[in-house]
Amino acid sequence: MSTPDAAVSNALNSLTAPDATELARLHDTLAERSDAQGVLDVAYTTIDSPVGPLLLAATQAGLVRVAYQREGFETVLDTISRRVSPRILKAPRRLAGAAKELDEYFSGRRTRFDLDLDFALSGGFRELVQRQLSRIDYGRTESYKQVAEQVGNPRAVRAVGTACATNPLPVVVPCHRVLRSDGGLGGYIGGLDAKNTLLTLENAA
Repeated sequence: MSTPDAAVSNALNSLTAPDATELARLHDTLAERSDAQGVLDVAYTTIDSPVGPLLLAATQAGLVRVAYQREGFETVLDTISRRVSPRILKAPRRLAGAAKELDEYFSGRRTRFDLDLDFALSGGFRELVQRQLSRIDYGRTESYKQVAEQVGNPRAVRAVGTACATNPLPVVVPCHRVLRSDGGLGGYIGGLDAKNTLLTLENAA
């Protein structure tokens, strides 16, 4: 006759840890329920692209972050959790539309994004500049000076450069289309190789 402790031990031994497929299914179920119940503030996923892996994050209001791998995805997620909400979970379904449009862009089938955007990680002059960037047409470039003039502060060239460098939505908000007055690439959050790749893709002039 087994003791209660032995019975418990035998029961525990009979349990098996869930495999990777089961864990993924449980995670997806949790993400879907959290989103449906309105307790998931920020959803994120990662996608592959010609400029390397990209992290996409969205709130209920819209796409809030596009990040390059070189920025450190864990660092980016930590910043989002502190500045937007700690209720953040990998939930690709909410990002399906953004992922689809980015795939179309990189394959040359899309020249303008049609996504709701959340500028929660911007503010003030930086947000003003970043919103202006979306008015630069596909295949075109402007200088930091031109952008400064368009936002009503022609002497704020350096501040425009900072706004581009801290753009939380690169690619979708096209800071890669802003160059130095001499035609030089300037800086870019994803690195100059990525900036050159995007401009080449767009045949920018």
